[in-house]
This record gives sequence, C-alpha cells and structure tokens, in this order.
Amino acid sequence: MKPLLRVLLIVDALTLLGFGVLFVLTPWTLVYDALQLVQTQPALVGQAFGVVLLGFAWLALRAAFHGEMTVPVGRTVGHVNWIAGVLMLVWLIGVRSPQLTGFGQLVAGAVGVWLIILGLGGARLAGLVRKRERTTPAEAAAQRREAREARKAALARREEPVTYAKPEAPRTAWGGAQEAKRPAAPVEPVVEVPTVTPAAVPPVTPPPASPAQAQEAREAARDEAAATPRPPLRG
Repeated sequence: MKPLLRVLLIVDALTLLGFGVLFVLTPWTLVYDALQLVQTQPALVGQAFGVVLLGFAWLALRAAFHGEMTVPVGRTVGHVNWIAGVLMLVWLIGVRSPQLTGFGQLVAGAVGVWLIILGLGGARLAGLVRKRERTTPAEAAAQRREAREARKAALARREEPVTYAKPEAPRTAWGGAQEAKRPAAPVEPVVEVPTVTPAAVPPVTPPPASPAQAQEAREAARDEAAATPRPPLRG
C-alpha cells in the first residue's frame, strides 16, 4: 500500500509542476493563445498561484521519499486535487465560464476529471495506509514476538523424534485384557510325610485303683445322689 502511495505522490508532484509552470507563464500570451486557454487577470495573481502550485509539487515529491510525510501529505494533496477538479467542472458545465473554444473546453474537462480521479485515489489510499500504521510499537513488538515463538514451536515439532505407541493386549468378550502367556514355573519335588494312624498307637490303660480310693468314690457318688432333688409324687 505505501509504495503505491509513493508512486501516486510522484504523479501528483508532476501534475502540480505542470500547472505551476503554466500559471507562472501567465504573462506569456502566445502560450495561452496556442493552447486556447484564458489568461488570468491580473497576471500577478496567476503567477502567485503558479508559485503556490510549485510549492505543493515540491512538498508532494519530498513526501514520496520521506516515510513520516507520506500519509499526511498524501491525504492533503488528494483532497485538494479532487476539490479543484469538482470546481473546474462546475464552472465549465454549470456556469459556462470562462468562455472557451471547443478544444479548450475539452482540455479543461479532461483536466477536471483527471484531478478528481487522482485526488480521490490518493486520499483513499492514504487513509488505508494510516489504518495499517495505527498499531503501537508495543503491539507490533508483541506480534513479532508471537510470530517468532510460533516459528520456534513449528521447528521443534519438526525436529522431535517420532514415537510409536505400543500395541495393546487383545480384548476378550468380557472386556478384560487377555493375559500374555508366560513360561510355566518349574515344579518343585513333593516330599511325602508319613502319617501316624490310631491303630499304630498302643492304648493307654489307667493304673488300678486301691480299695481305699474305690470306697471314697462310692461314698462321693452316694452323697451326690442324695443331694439331688426328687420329683414330686403324683397320686
């Protein structure tokens, strides 16, 4: 956008230079008669206007090579050009003044249309460039930082090794993972322990009781029998 605006400013500078030279030559009657144009009266006003146009041409040419001046000068020159073109068409078509010949009217009308197109294009282009340059230096630095981080992340993803996922164990009908087959563990030898049966153990017989112990046992049994209550008799 901005290089195109610079080219447009150079075209503006050449256009203003041509008109400036033409108005500076206002006292030269032969030039105006050859171009079938009306001279500005008095000639001093025409020459002063020509000097102003030459100053605008120098300003537009300077702005084409200086970035700080490109947008503001481009907008100003653009608006001045299209307004001047509209005024020329209004006076030529609406007011029909000054009285020009057929060739003079054709040249003046073409110049008016050219100024309108050149001015509107320059003003519009300068507005677009201004919108693009509205970002602050901090925002521009943040955008550049984000771009650098994105490039680094893409480069890191490109350089990292490719890892493949391990195959999963096949699933059974009940949703569980089938266990991998493992080698059978070695079988340890079984040592048989001999069991002892009751028949192999000889019975233990208590020693015979003495007559005094037998008598005491009978008396104790009799006392216990006497102490137990008897059921009531039913007639």
